[in-house]
Amino acid sequence: MTESTSPVFARSTIDRDAASRADPGLEALLDADPATRVIAVHRGRALLAERVDGSAPALQLMAPDGLPAPLLRCYLGREGGSRFEVRVFDADAAAAIEPEEARWQGLRDAAAVLDDREASLLVEAVAIANWHENHGHCPRCGATTVPVQAGWARRCTADDSLHFPRTDPAVIVLVTDDDDRVLLGSNALWTQNRYSLLAGFAEPGETLEAAVVREIAEEAGIAVDRVEYVASQPWPFPASLMVGFSARIAPGVAPATAVPDGEEILELRWFSRDDIVAAPGEIGLPGGISIARWLLERWYGGPLDAERT
Repeated sequence: MTESTSPVFARSTIDRDAASRADPGLEALLDADPATRVIAVHRGRALLAERVDGSAPALQLMAPDGLPAPLLRCYLGREGGSRFEVRVFDADAAAAIEPEEARWQGLRDAAAVLDDREASLLVEAVAIANWHENHGHCPRCGATTVPVQAGWARRCTADDSLHFPRTDPAVIVLVTDDDDRVLLGSNALWTQNRYSLLAGFAEPGETLEAAVVREIAEEAGIAVDRVEYVASQPWPFPASLMVGFSARIAPGVAPATAVPDGEEILELRWFSRDDIVAAPGEIGLPGGISIARWLLERWYGGPLDAERT
């Protein structure tokens, strides 16, 4: 078994088909096309259905006919002969459409069992639904906004201004020292002995590379160089894009001088590959769907124990 070439949420095969979003007849086309498949979302959760062969659950993809009126619908794109749409339902509608063999499940749990296509569809669906849920009013005048462009924009009902989905870029960094040990930190909000890579949001007017240097200095008190982009993946909790980097401790800086800031980060440790292997019950690592886990396994050279999350 070899490492995957990209993070879990960065393996989409869906054509987002942005050119179709302005088509005024798109919703009618989606309703009439028997190949259309709908992802139902309720409070950030989607329906997963049990497979008849007893294998991992699958994303419940529904035909559009017979579904109750949604709070929101958004065109996700197409693959092969199918078009995909997310529809957000209230509690009553969600209860009415829930099949006996399916259950509502959040993205973190669902993505761990879905295949790449289904995970990518669900990430897109949840991300755009989150944006709509939090942007019902115009940031300029406070008036109500309504969905337009197949759900990929909102228009103010008072001043006619258009507003588009936002994504908040955050850097996440695999820092190593001259012995190729990796620096992991324990966040103040986590359970004891849980560790991950250091991360933080890019600030206005700041490059991603500068954000890497600043975040490591703030959280660990050390300088880094050799900052290199590795990969990225969406992280809709609620609207982040995690941008993965590698960096090396700067020349002349001793690893022992890394000190947690005492606010966000309470503990820092340097781990060799042997340290990771030798402490299976002592440290908790990032979850399998995170880019932090992917970056760690890329550094490690292969998969890490799935139970250590």
